[in-house]
Amino acid sequence: MKNPSAGATRSAYAAPAVVLLFVWMAVPLAMTLWFSFQRHNLLKPERRGFAGLDNYEFLLTDPSFWTAIVNTVLMVGWILVVTVISGILLAALFNAEFRGRGIARLLVVAPFFVMPAVSGLIWKNMLMHPVNGLFAHWAHLLGAQPVDWFGDLPMTSIIIIVSWQWIPFALLILLTALQSLNKEQLEAARLDGAGPVAAFFFVTLPHLRRPIGIVVMMETIFLLAIFAEILVTTAGGPGLATTNLAYLVYKTALFKFDIGGASAGGVAAIILANLAALFLIRAVARTLAT
Repeated sequence: MKNPSAGATRSAYAAPAVVLLFVWMAVPLAMTLWFSFQRHNLLKPERRGFAGLDNYEFLLTDPSFWTAIVNTVLMVGWILVVTVISGILLAALFNAEFRGRGIARLLVVAPFFVMPAVSGLIWKNMLMHPVNGLFAHWAHLLGAQPVDWFGDLPMTSIIIIVSWQWIPFALLILLTALQSLNKEQLEAARLDGAGPVAAFFFVTLPHLRRPIGIVVMMETIFLLAIFAEILVTTAGGPGLATTNLAYLVYKTALFKFDIGGASAGGVAAIILANLAALFLIRAVARTLAT
């Protein structure tokens, strides 16, 4: 028989952690919701009070909000495409035997452990700088004109920087899944006359369908909050070219000192993240069920 006192003891031990986690999540969310309905601008302390839906109305009628939504979707979408495709190709490469594979795996995974702000500064000052960067040096060697990455291709620059950080994550998940692939399936495909390309598309890729769904779900949740890379490289510009929803909330709160408007933007970001998570969780659940 089960001992009721043992279950009660386990619940008592877990209760502080559960309460702490609930407070840690609920208090910031409650404060954000509260301020989103308040007229609270730090530059106008005399004009405070209940604003109703004014903050949301201003947010939804602000063209910069919809520009930020589009930029967020474009960033997340393109980064997912780059990281998933690169992760699949690198996983297939590092799954093969070759000399120095351990060191190569360590080097290719290293970018995932670089802090986002540090990564942005490295790419901005050492690689993509139009005068002193490594890419500009290569362009001069080839007799070409250096590219002003953050001036002419700001969105592409952010996508490259963030993708460089998240490719190792996709690689680790997909490589782990690839190592569980039954070698007999590949041998059977070869005996049936399938070449390397056909075996990759008809055996390897179907095997990676579930881990690819997990990679997409995990990355999407984090990529919706891209901020540090934008802050240290483009500052959301030129204009609003690289302003996503997270950076728009930051500008509203720290530049305009509009706490109410920033809180409304934060609520919009929470809704967007939850809608994306709900859709992805259902998609992954359907994939796992098949």
